[in-house]
This record gives sequence, structure tokens and C-alpha cells, in this order.
Amino acid sequence: MFTDVTDEMAIAREEIFGPVLSVLRFKDTEELVQRANATSFGLAAAVWTRDVAKAHEVAHRLRAGTVWVNCYDVFDPAAPFGGFKQSGFGRELGERGLDPYLETKTVTVSMG
Repeated sequence: MFTDVTDEMAIAREEIFGPVLSVLRFKDTEELVQRANATSFGLAAAVWTRDVAKAHEVAHRLRAGTVWVNCYDVFDPAAPFGGFKQSGFGRELGERGLDPYLETKTVTVSMG
């Protein structure tokens, strides 16, 4: 856990893999969402709150492929996983995870 992290620090700007938690202070939800979305990455995010309505609002506004609420690193094989922006293309797992292996074809026939 890293406390007193600022937006200028590498740990806040880079996509770091591992058991790492960066703690950044914010004044309100608007500032939180703006700063979170200002990064070039968007693999996953977590929202911790007792207010479920606020959690849904923030999750909707965050540009991340996965948003966990009051948990982290919880996966369901039926749920698609993948990032936004520079954090990846496409999805793994779930029905969407099969898309790269499919060759979808459309056939249109005129009946008249």
C-alpha cells in the first residue's frame, strides 16, 4: 500500500501489475472521475463505498473495462474481461471471449 500518492508519480501514471494499492485523496466524485479517466490506461478499477447508488454512478462514468464494487480481483468466467484505451483490445472470458475465434458471415437473399 502506497499512501500520499500524487498524480505526477509513476505509480499513479503507469499500469502496475501486482499486489499494489495506491491511495490518492480527492475532494468530490467529479474530481475522482476526472482524474481516474485522465490516464492512458483503463484495465480495471475498484469503488469502495457504502452508497450503492453512488457506486453505480461512478462505475458507469469510469473508463475501465472492469469495475469492482467493494471487492477487487474477483472474476466470473462467464463475465467478459478486458481493458479500455492502452490496456488492451477485445475481451477474454464469457461469450465475448469467443469472438476472436469466430468467422461471422452474413448472407442476404432477395426473395422477390
